[in-house]
Amino acid sequence: MKNQLLSIILVLLIPICFVIDILFGSVQIPLQGFIDILQGNDDNSLWYNIIVRLRLPRAISAILVGIALPISGLLMQTLFKNPLADPYILGVSTGASLGVAFYSLMGGITLGIFTILNGSLGTAISALIGSSIIILLILIIAPKIKNIVSLLIIGIMFGSLTSAIVNMLQYFSNPDEVHNFLLWTMGSLANIDKTEIFLMVIVIVPITIVTLLIHKPLDAILLGENYAHSLGVNTGKIKIVIIIFSTVLASIVTAFAGPIGFVGMTVPHIARFLFKTNSHKKLIINAILIGVNLMLICDLISQLPGTQTMLPINTVTAIFGAPIVILVIYRSRRNNL
Repeated sequence: MKNQLLSIILVLLIPICFVIDILFGSVQIPLQGFIDILQGNDDNSLWYNIIVRLRLPRAISAILVGIALPISGLLMQTLFKNPLADPYILGVSTGASLGVAFYSLMGGITLGIFTILNGSLGTAISALIGSSIIILLILIIAPKIKNIVSLLIIGIMFGSLTSAIVNMLQYFSNPDEVHNFLLWTMGSLANIDKTEIFLMVIVIVPITIVTLLIHKPLDAILLGENYAHSLGVNTGKIKIVIIIFSTVLASIVTAFAGPIGFVGMTVPHIARFLFKTNSHKKLIINAILIGVNLMLICDLISQLPGTQTMLPINTVTAIFGAPIVILVIYRSRRNNL
């Protein structure tokens, strides 16, 4: 009963956080003005342009990121049975960074046709290409590796290799190009348009639904491969599904919003702490609710309401996430004593 009440509170908080995120920023918009715009009574004012062209896409993007990254992080934590696993642990983020580095630091020369695209779309496609290459390499290697720890190490090595190449590209690039690339690495919801939101929806929503449908095999995997085998679960197939779903979710977010840290790692822990459960069905649903609220709040804070300044979204998520990671490590050490 307590968990149900908490879930209801989280559901009710989403529209509240959504509206607050839209109303507050460098220009404060009164609630009545927002209602008039929703009713179609004001479609030409400055407020209308701010809401429809700037803040509404940001808020919707925050919701999608708040759905995708917690699910991705939860899947990785289940696969590796590691509380500190996150959506980028297999090198998806660094793969995306490599793609963007080639595009922005080398003028898009290596990507040929993508040089004709505008900056943000070209960056997104470059990030998708880079992360897709890492995903394909992981999928080729994963079936041949029985030890999941070895797969983790390989993923980390992929990340280290791509990071080295990115660093080399930065070293030989001019300061303006490096500056633009570094801004992308800080994460932003500001440049996501309607087309990109649509692409995120058609990727994130189906994966979310299927993940909910396979919650029982995920529970079995968490309890051990032998137990999962005894229940008739094809552990090899489920692991591949986990890798595909997690990396695709992380890739689509990274492509359009940049690498957003801590959300995927910390939100599943918040859900476990609040709901005292390891059931994936409950964790997935409540992690989504927590993640959406958290991202809307982080987006609001990043806009520094009342000022003309905007913080990178990664800065804000780190403020929320870092203390939780420290707490997880501290609790783990205490449990091992």
